[in-house]
Amino acid sequence: MSRGSSADDNAGRSAGEGALPRRATISDVAREAGTGKTSISRYLNGELSALSPDLRARIEAAIERLDYRPNQMARGLKRGRNRLLGLLLADLTNPYSVEVLQGVEAACHALGYMPLICHAANEIDMERRYLQLLTTYRVEGVIVNALGVPEPMLKPLASGGIPAVLVDRTVDGLDADMVGLDNAAAARLGVEHLLAHGYDDLVFVVQPFEHVSSRREREAAFRACAHGKQGARDVRAATHVLDLREDASVDASLAALDVYIADAARRGARCALFAANAPVALRLALHLKARFGAQWQQHAALIAIDDPEWAELAGITTIRQPTREIGYRAVEFLHERIEGAVLATRAAAFPGELIVRASTPG
Repeated sequence: MSRGSSADDNAGRSAGEGALPRRATISDVAREAGTGKTSISRYLNGELSALSPDLRARIEAAIERLDYRPNQMARGLKRGRNRLLGLLLADLTNPYSVEVLQGVEAACHALGYMPLICHAANEIDMERRYLQLLTTYRVEGVIVNALGVPEPMLKPLASGGIPAVLVDRTVDGLDADMVGLDNAAAARLGVEHLLAHGYDDLVFVVQPFEHVSSRREREAAFRACAHGKQGARDVRAATHVLDLREDASVDASLAALDVYIADAARRGARCALFAANAPVALRLALHLKARFGAQWQQHAALIAIDDPEWAELAGITTIRQPTREIGYRAVEFLHERIEGAVLATRAAAFPGELIVRASTPG
């Protein structure tokens, strides 16, 4: 008797309170509304003119009573659309990437897409695997902000008819829309600010830049603007590579910068460090404070491209990028391609905004 009761109890739990409620289907809605599945499909696809006002009202009421939620993925696949956009990010720990992502998400929400986010963690192999994965998911388009993805890795996207938009950096050999900062103008803006404040020994500090177009453009504009005589002053300018991937390399690079700063002080020059992005700026600020204390700005000024939240707290002068606008525009470009626009390759280069703080005293 007790064994039978236990079995009945288990059956009751499996069919009742312990079981997940079954989601309503399109067939359930059709039965509830007293019509066929074709009419329900027309209603869901917006073909309301094919339905009488009475039938539309019955379908709407049935959907509400059953709390019906259509399977958007299945509906999209039937039409060859799934509304998925791939977003390949080189470094999600970089504040720049997080803010671009916020713009991408806002635009996806406005335009009816779902972003599929892939974080490559600054690994080329991860970028390759994610690009292959995105093609298998049949995404409708891809936004690429990658470490150094070569053009052959993006060929499967092009051959599959999947449009791509590049963010922040170009890919050699790939003809695609690009959205990012006006790097040359941003570098000139920073150099001109330093020169106007009397600095005459400038160091551009950048991660390895040979394979990253945005870093190359910033470094080249820095050299073009900073070298040579500025009025009656001789200005010394140098580029210093800081590879944040290796601790030993970072230590050696920072030690070399200490020597450079000390040499400038001996010559009576005013030294300023120009960080190519926020990760470099953070490492420099921590080092300068650890070496020189709270008044480190008396030894070397610091300016950076990117304006993370901590920059205001630390008093770092920055060149702010409109990161959310960059992410939003990238989705808009992609949406136009997905909808069939046949346009010449476009580039949207946004201006930076100088934010002056205590790290560049006059």
